[in-house]
Amino acid sequence: MKRDLFSDEHELFRAEFRRFAAAEIEPQIARWNEAGRSDPAVWRRCGEAGFLGACAPEEYGGAGGDFLFDAVIMEELARIRAHALMLSLHSDIVMPYLIHYGSDEQKRRFLPGAIDGSTILGIAMTEPGTGSDLARIQTRARRDGDEYVIDGAKTFISNGQIGNLFAVVVRTDPEAEPPHRGISLLLVEGDRPGFQRGRNLEKLGLKGQDTSELFFQECRVPARNLLGQEGQGFKLLMQQLQQERLVIGVQSIESCKRSLDDTIAYVKERSAFGQRIAGFQNTQFVLAELATEVEVGRAFVDKLMAAHVRGERIVKEVSMAKWWTTDLQKRLSAECLQLHGGYGFMAEYPISGDYADAAVQSIYAGSNEIMKVIIARQLGLE
Repeated sequence: MKRDLFSDEHELFRAEFRRFAAAEIEPQIARWNEAGRSDPAVWRRCGEAGFLGACAPEEYGGAGGDFLFDAVIMEELARIRAHALMLSLHSDIVMPYLIHYGSDEQKRRFLPGAIDGSTILGIAMTEPGTGSDLARIQTRARRDGDEYVIDGAKTFISNGQIGNLFAVVVRTDPEAEPPHRGISLLLVEGDRPGFQRGRNLEKLGLKGQDTSELFFQECRVPARNLLGQEGQGFKLLMQQLQQERLVIGVQSIESCKRSLDDTIAYVKERSAFGQRIAGFQNTQFVLAELATEVEVGRAFVDKLMAAHVRGERIVKEVSMAKWWTTDLQKRLSAECLQLHGGYGFMAEYPISGDYADAAVQSIYAGSNEIMKVIIARQLGLE
């Protein structure tokens, strides 16, 4: 079905990025998956080509575009399975904190580098003992004159090895009640004394994406690195989660489409019991159902992207999209792997990677169980 979400300008941008990705990104994916991280040099090339901060203000080097330009990049990276290159985390999840809540001085200091690719962004929320319960984080930041002193640990941090600027969720008031009122956000450069990167964590999927532990031991950062006001951190996080969860929905639907297309091509080629696998009624029914769900999911996500660009508050709907599309991605990749038979279990077939990569989608950016809690509250079911 033809999509009417993207303008001609968006589609020209897509064609330009697709050419760039074919030359600069696709040839590197296997190497990144082997190394467990992407190459900072390609981030700089992305920045030079104008593919970082497409929504950022022009005065800092951005393109001043809308969210749909970044959605184009998300879709194209999912299409080529370039999960190692976390451009969406950088441009659509972390950079908006700087754009919306940063001081003029912070924007001048950090945004140009984030847009040209010399600064790689990450966000440090999750801790070993808290998971999705951000209000209970234990990493402390105490004020000492013109500095904050941070002590604590974070885990599962994407871009943790290659990132050089992190928005760190800290507790600045340990006595605050309720606890979320004691949460703040601090910008921490990767070369600060007391900041230490832990190991690059071994994962089931997303092999090329570096996911790390981070440690803070008497890590001093200037007070001017505070984002917003002290005690506002939890509120700022909640305000940006709408876009973060929409990002997951965009990526999940495109990943579903790629897995489905590859599986349709595979069953048309493979034979069993004297006929093409595509000729069996079970194959046809499974793929017909999955194709229908992908179309339904894409229509919903496209509708939400349009509403998001218009500035509408769609917390309930993006929570719906996040859990539904990621659950679909897990089911679809499992069904498609099954249709590949034994070859689906072989690493040389991309569907095996799709199956492994899908597992985390229902966990990060708030688990799908949390999404259902949010939806229930929005429905007045408290």
